[in-house]
Amino acid sequence: MARLVALQQQTQPSLSLLPSSLSDFSGTRLHSQVQCKRRVWKTKGALQVSASSSKNILIMGGTRFIGVFLSRLLVKEGHQVTLFTRGKAPISQQLPGESDQDYAEFSSKILHLKGDRKDSEFVKTSLAAKGFDVVYDINGREAVEVEPILDALPKLEQFIYCSSAGVYLKSDLLPHSEKDAVDPKSRHKGKLETESFLESRGVNWTSIRPVYIYGPLNYNPVEEWFFHRLKAGRPIPIPNSGIQITQLGHVKDLAKAFIQVLGNEKASQQVFNISGEKYVSFDGLAKACAKAAGFPEPEIVHYNPKEFDFGKKKAFPFRDQHFFASIDKAKHVLGWEPEFDLVEGLADSYNLDFGRGTYRKEADFSTDDLILGKSLVLQA
Repeated sequence: MARLVALQQQTQPSLSLLPSSLSDFSGTRLHSQVQCKRRVWKTKGALQVSASSSKNILIMGGTRFIGVFLSRLLVKEGHQVTLFTRGKAPISQQLPGESDQDYAEFSSKILHLKGDRKDSEFVKTSLAAKGFDVVYDINGREAVEVEPILDALPKLEQFIYCSSAGVYLKSDLLPHSEKDAVDPKSRHKGKLETESFLESRGVNWTSIRPVYIYGPLNYNPVEEWFFHRLKAGRPIPIPNSGIQITQLGHVKDLAKAFIQVLGNEKASQQVFNISGEKYVSFDGLAKACAKAAGFPEPEIVHYNPKEFDFGKKKAFPFRDQHFFASIDKAKHVLGWEPEFDLVEGLADSYNLDFGRGTYRKEADFSTDDLILGKSLVLQA
């Protein structure tokens, strides 16, 4: 078998966006629509939801990413919302594109409970005094962090947990469904153990398993990793063939899924995968980021990761494998539908965040330089 040709220049033009059913892929190419001038995308993902009975809701976390959008939806529905945080970040911040009036209304209603969730005694006493109806656990990682919450709230109506599709056991049979085997040794094993603990306690729980999340305020280097390189006019290094298939879901769509399980009997003691409608290759994602942000189609350089020693640095933000999940259960059981397609969602993220000069991490091209330096030597 021929050895992988490392560092070859990418020549295939496809965005490689795949429908959620791989068998109905028609081969539609989007690369011809790539323009240097940024398109004006219609505003999507407006935070509007239907009214429901008011609940006293606690969000564990809520000031960084997912909870920022979720808390706004809940407040707009008329719920009393309290954020439990260590108080290291402001409890509210005005979102890009959010009107002064909307922000003032939100910030006047959001409540705060300051504390460390690892201090189990404080959690028990403070939560018991508040008597919350519903808990959204956005930042929980271990089952031991959940136990004092349940102990403090014996009359809790629902516990809604943010898990991860990373709990699934690696498989050749994709997409992952909620019934697939899980990996007790995965780096998300704590979330898997939390789901098991919730089931063992017999509470009314729901678990959401996102794949890769993206959108404005994303603190993980997902789309931001590509945007940094596109802005700098640099080639984009992608491991191996670049045809590895993955999946991204917009944070606003995720927030709406969290809303749709609230008080929903069909969501009781259920797990739901949540992500975007279509799958995309690594190469296609690079091109989709460029298209969304109005950059020229990028130069893509493939490399063999085994030929490099990056130390503790991560050269690429995605796991180097096929990784995507079916969202059919959420669609059929909850009636939930993702609003954003990938390019529109990336445009939303760019226009409301990176394109305004805001991002979470400074650009670091040190691993890129190692890859590209070797590429130039091989081409000489």
